[in-house]
Amino acid sequence: MPPPKVANVPIRFTDFGLNGCLGSARIVDIDTQIDQTKTRFTDKQLVASIKHLSPPRFPLLLRLVFSGQMEIDKAITECDDRRLKTKYSNAIYVIQRTLALYSVEEVAFSFNGGKDSTVLLHLLRAGYFLHKGEKSCSNGDVKELPIRTIYFESPSAFPEINSFTYDTATTYGLQLDIIRSDFKSGLEALLNAKPIKAIFLGVRMGDPTAVGQEQFSPSSLGWPPFMRVNPILDWSYRDVWAFLLTCKVPYCSLYDQGYTSIGSIYDTVPNALLCINNSSGSKEVFRPAYLLSDGRLERAGRVKKLPSSVSGHNPAVINGLDNVDLHKSSLLTTSAIAVGDEILFGTVEDQIGPSLCRKLHSIGWSVSQTAVVRNDIDSVAEEVERRQSTDDMVFIYGGVGPLHSDVTMAGVAKAFGVRLAPDEEFEEYLRHLIGDQCTGDRNEMALLPEGITELLHHEKLIVPLIKCKNVIILTATNALELDEQWNCLIELMRSDDVLLMMQSFVSKHLTTNLTDVEIARPLSKLCLEFPDLYIGCHRKSRKEPLILYFKGKDQDRIESAVEALNKKFCPGAFVEINSS
Repeated sequence: MPPPKVANVPIRFTDFGLNGCLGSARIVDIDTQIDQTKTRFTDKQLVASIKHLSPPRFPLLLRLVFSGQMEIDKAITECDDRRLKTKYSNAIYVIQRTLALYSVEEVAFSFNGGKDSTVLLHLLRAGYFLHKGEKSCSNGDVKELPIRTIYFESPSAFPEINSFTYDTATTYGLQLDIIRSDFKSGLEALLNAKPIKAIFLGVRMGDPTAVGQEQFSPSSLGWPPFMRVNPILDWSYRDVWAFLLTCKVPYCSLYDQGYTSIGSIYDTVPNALLCINNSSGSKEVFRPAYLLSDGRLERAGRVKKLPSSVSGHNPAVINGLDNVDLHKSSLLTTSAIAVGDEILFGTVEDQIGPSLCRKLHSIGWSVSQTAVVRNDIDSVAEEVERRQSTDDMVFIYGGVGPLHSDVTMAGVAKAFGVRLAPDEEFEEYLRHLIGDQCTGDRNEMALLPEGITELLHHEKLIVPLIKCKNVIILTATNALELDEQWNCLIELMRSDDVLLMMQSFVSKHLTTNLTDVEIARPLSKLCLEFPDLYIGCHRKSRKEPLILYFKGKDQDRIESAVEALNKKFCPGAFVEINSS
């Protein structure tokens, strides 16, 4: 076999989507090697740098940049995803606007190795290229991104995150400013040393820090002054992965192992929703993050830590599920709010409220109050704000839809001090439901309270339920629809802490012919003796006997209360009846 040809030639990879001039290098049959490289990395992420194209004979240091600035823009332009194109165009506009307002020396980019900041990195590369113009970029050659990059290096970060970050910095020539102290003080020192006035952030709606932010938002009170620039603020989980996969750019390997939202090594695990049943019973296997069907559950892999004083327990508990048994015998309170002038006018009868109360009692929750409010944003907001601050959970129904009187979403948003913002995933459900009736680029029904909304999806529900912190918004309009949504909530309880299943209430009912006056004082004293029980009475009519009920979570306590009551009166004064 004849020796391969060797030449010193400048290499350019534009013919198969690689962008970059590598200068003069010893190349062995470069066309064959490129074909082999293309075949080797089909449907996989290209290695950031290859030190030996054909080792050990040709020790070449070849940095292969899979997607250059032009390739990012080209990939998006040629794709069929109209929504992604819109998101991309809007993000590029924000970037170009920022670069027009500030010099390159005055802007920085916060990179943490996660999927969102990876998207932002490539948007910045494309945006900078488009901002400077193709001619000033040496006919498309790869240039180092001149925007300063801030990386907070934490001892609790995943090794894969650190490796990906440094590999990415090398690949794209990022100017890394590494902060090893706490982020706030480190950032303050950096801003004092450098003329940075604006920082690009990969913040998205739904992130804990996103509430109240716009695409351009000044830094919060108490932080060093700078402009927060959020080009992907309105991007969904689906948009992020659509971009990464469409542009075929590298991302952290943890995402291929089932991690959907990455924090520290102490509070992050693979998303259980991506777990593949393993019949061998060995190590769990997870599907890649981009296969998560409901993006609202991307943080399901974030875990909560138990207090260190609790011994013998796993130090991390997913969504607090291990704590459920500790609270089953506790008393949690909830309230129900109906929105509708038609109920207040007496035009229709509220079917949902009484049924909802019975259902809540059946799972051990105590209903503290039911209320009916007008179709008015302020009325809804005031009631929601009052109840959500005192109850563990609030249910609200009515006033959901596209009509002028449907003000529930706006009222909930105002109660929490946030705005209504478009939710891409909810809009997808609506488009599937109402099809051609959903016209225009934005469906007003898809505006949900910003940064606090979680979609509760169930396969039996055409449209998911909506949860805003401790407020659940029901779309049911009658008892039958409530039954369907309630059954889905019960099933969700078994896999998530949406609504904890508490110890059920037990009860006993008595009837008596005693008058209200005769029983009033002894009954009041009994309530003081048994403050943990609900003791009440009512009549079906003024002519019928008085009915007493005892309700609580301890059957023995109820029996003791009934015995104490009987002792206060003559034998036979009270007769037990069926609770139905």
